[in-house]
Amino acid sequence: MPHWSESWVYCRRVDVKEDAMSRRIRADYEQGYLLPRCIEDWVGPDHPARFVRDLVDSLDLRTLGFNWDQDPGTRGRPGYAADLLLKVWVWGYFSRIRSTRKLEWECRNGMGAIWLTGDHAPDHNTLWRFWDRNRPAIKRLFGTVVRVAVDAGLVGLALQAVDGTKIQAAASRRTGWYKRTLTRKLKDLDALIASAMAEVESTEQAERGLAGPGLPKALADSQARREAIAASLAKLAEAGETNLHPKDPESRVMKCGSTLAFAYNAQMVVESETGLVVASEVVTDESDNAQLVPMVEAAHETVGQASEQTLADGGYYAPEQVADAEEKAYGVLLKLGERPSASAAPLHKAQFRYDAQTDTCVCPAGQRLTFKRERWNRRKTYQLREYRCSSYKRCPHRSACCKGKGGRTVERHPYEAEVSRQRDRQKAPAKRAILKRRSELAEIVFARIKQHEGFRRWTVRGLQKVRAQWAMLCLTFDLKRLYPLWKSGEFTWQ
Repeated sequence: MPHWSESWVYCRRVDVKEDAMSRRIRADYEQGYLLPRCIEDWVGPDHPARFVRDLVDSLDLRTLGFNWDQDPGTRGRPGYAADLLLKVWVWGYFSRIRSTRKLEWECRNGMGAIWLTGDHAPDHNTLWRFWDRNRPAIKRLFGTVVRVAVDAGLVGLALQAVDGTKIQAAASRRTGWYKRTLTRKLKDLDALIASAMAEVESTEQAERGLAGPGLPKALADSQARREAIAASLAKLAEAGETNLHPKDPESRVMKCGSTLAFAYNAQMVVESETGLVVASEVVTDESDNAQLVPMVEAAHETVGQASEQTLADGGYYAPEQVADAEEKAYGVLLKLGERPSASAAPLHKAQFRYDAQTDTCVCPAGQRLTFKRERWNRRKTYQLREYRCSSYKRCPHRSACCKGKGGRTVERHPYEAEVSRQRDRQKAPAKRAILKRRSELAEIVFARIKQHEGFRRWTVRGLQKVRAQWAMLCLTFDLKRLYPLWKSGEFTWQ
């Protein structure tokens, strides 16, 4: 008996030889079908493409701000609908496809994309215009997915972790502008131009070799290069930076692993129940010092409630951030170094007691350090009070206490009390155990995005475009966490 398919009918029978050695499945390129194949049968009921379609079909795209097909018009070829293009982009990131040309190829050749689009194939220009026009809406889409997970009880409010990573910009360090290099080149060109001008003035043959408006060609080229370098230095001065890339001026030189490169600082907050990313952001700061409270607030805004505990590593330490988190009653556990004991470091700053009544610092030997001046900290966010020893010349511990000629100096910031309370909070064994969970919550997300997803460099330029791409990457990570729950029936988009 011939084999009858559920969705189509074979037009002829293919006999299979009984020889066991020849029983192999091979393509039959001459096979025809009496009935067309149903596109709905191309993907199974648990296929990720159905998961993506359920997500996008459950959204109110106009409320989210997707602006694409509000006025389709009555002439010309009809345009693609916003939901179709969004399905292509979400499916692309889900499948680790982030190039518009590769997405166009996927819509023509990939089974999941063909099924999602109904066998339509938007070109790469259409896909890019949709992305570029709807960057803010893509960020809101990430927050919407997080809130759906919150409503489904998948986001815990007991413990979260914040972390950041540097990702290289779509800009080469070789073609960047650097103040030190440009200044040196400008000085060399000035010397070259001065030498050439002296040669022109001293020889008549040089005058006969004039090219252009009274200058030799080599000299004219040097002056043109000098003007270009001077313009680059002017742009650096205007931006207040020492390095700049002309094609991506918002990126900054940062340490990415073991190298320095133009990059952006990507931030995220991860919750502990399902491991979902609940907040994402990208900044141009090279350090994480100023990002602790803003990221806690971003997670609070998305989830609707602040977590009981938010974990962060020492890179987020900034006294004003610790004080701000305490003032706003955020349960923050920030990894701080161990306070040196009196036996291990008797002359460490931590062993200098502050006397508020006399506004002095008392050293372990009983000597008082008096106030001398105030100065701004490195980031110019608060002022430090400097206390200096006046009896260091006759102090028997001088050689162990201070190597400088001016005596021992101790600096105090306005948030000493808040930092001390944060340090005391971590003395409890339970708090130390919780703090150790930070790496297993946050760093694994970066590892999966960089290693498993293969994303180690931004494919767009500009801070706002990079923020939209990071939101889509975090959204994709959450979707891959939710997909097994959707497949098992524990989670739905409705």
